[in-house]
Amino acid sequence: MKVIAEMDEMVRFSEKLRCEGQTIAFVPTMGFLHEGHLALMADGQKKADHLVVSIFVNPAQFGPNEDFSTYPRAMDQDLEKCRNIGATAVFTPAAEDMYPAGHETYVVLEKLPFHLCGLSRPVFFKGVATVVTKLFNIVRPHVALFGEKDFQQLAVIRQLVQDLCFDIEITGVPIVREPDGLAMSSRNKYLTPKQRPHALLLHRSLAAAQKMVTDGETDASRIVALARDVLTSCPDIRVDYVSICDPGTLDEVAVIEDAALMAIAVWLGKTRLIDNQMLVQTNRM
Repeated sequence: MKVIAEMDEMVRFSEKLRCEGQTIAFVPTMGFLHEGHLALMADGQKKADHLVVSIFVNPAQFGPNEDFSTYPRAMDQDLEKCRNIGATAVFTPAAEDMYPAGHETYVVLEKLPFHLCGLSRPVFFKGVATVVTKLFNIVRPHVALFGEKDFQQLAVIRQLVQDLCFDIEITGVPIVREPDGLAMSSRNKYLTPKQRPHALLLHRSLAAAQKMVTDGETDASRIVALARDVLTSCPDIRVDYVSICDPGTLDEVAVIEDAALMAIAVWLGKTRLIDNQMLVQTNRM
């Protein structure tokens, strides 16, 4: 496995594979890898001849009061996990190379970012869209894989690829959960032993919402109200949003007519957690 830090070297490496008729699957990450990341990598290996992973904590997607400086990092362990799963290369650029002095170009979508997480994290998707565009141009993959836990991010990337005419297949990979149902996330490391059981309320609220839909409820406001009640049963949880929306546009829906995405973001102490699930009517399941 090659570890590549320089952008020019990564471009040359990818171009050599392409010229040889080899295909590249790409998994961009911010490191501190867990089973969710490994699921993306395993899927990527099935879709291409070579797996390339990037590890880069992207400063452009963090707001001024967010956790960029404290975001968990474990490069040695991450590289070992990539090596064990059989990655061909890991790209580990420096921030000063990705965003050199004088950098002033960013990628901004007009609608999709202004829902869900984008409402409380106004710079997040500009940073995500910009860094993914740069990584696509450097790594030059045939297919790229993203987790469905970050559903809005996946929607943004799909729109970006379509609008900017990237010849890249975007694949969403289902959420990987802990045995108790908690969606895997690098930020789970922040949770204290006391907070950890309370984090399960996200998954429980989604399950309660699906039960309502299974039982015939279609009024989104009633389902959202129930989910909020489940979440706020813990006084340490502060709800950012609970939304039932169209999975394509992310616009909120009033009535579930077929299937809709339920997305949740909360603060548990100082840790921000997200989760989501498709709510499907019984006769559609």
